[in-house]
Amino acid sequence: MRIISGEQKGHIIRTPANLPVRPTTDLAKESLFNILENRFSIDKLNVLDLFAGTGNISYEFCSRRVHKIKAIDKDEKCVRFIRQQKEKLGYVQLEVIKAEVISYLQNVHERFDLIFADPPYAMSGITQIPQLIFGGHLLKSGGILIVEHGKELNLKTLTNFAEERNYGQSVFTFYKNSEP
Repeated sequence: MRIISGEQKGHIIRTPANLPVRPTTDLAKESLFNILENRFSIDKLNVLDLFAGTGNISYEFCSRRVHKIKAIDKDEKCVRFIRQQKEKLGYVQLEVIKAEVISYLQNVHERFDLIFADPPYAMSGITQIPQLIFGGHLLKSGGILIVEHGKELNLKTLTNFAEERNYGQSVFTFYKNSEP
């Protein structure tokens, strides 16, 4: 896994083999960040990275000088790995939280500019994630939720759907908070 752009561009991150993850591919990640950089000033964003896994997406945001990011994962090994990389790379804007995502979403009271969710593709109840985020008013006005999922799952019918982008086996479904 490598950081695509920013201050740490090209930095290789070697992940332990025993992590229960499926990292976002470099192609999909590069495409995603091209979209985001055309829509946002990343250095001003307050981001939430759900199901953070290896921290792949969080590191990319940090390398591009995101204002603040929280990485949430329930797996102790993943959380430990992200914390080690945070220290190694000097990412002070990254907060790592060990929590089960659904419980976290039910109890968080902060609002974010962008939320990225990369649940396990086989997880049941993926549709609950956008419902909790919009029901809990966790996105600021104009904020974006991006859910990465397998191509067999259709999330276009959910409220606040904005667009969908396909990258091989991965799909990014975007939702926008249009509330004032």
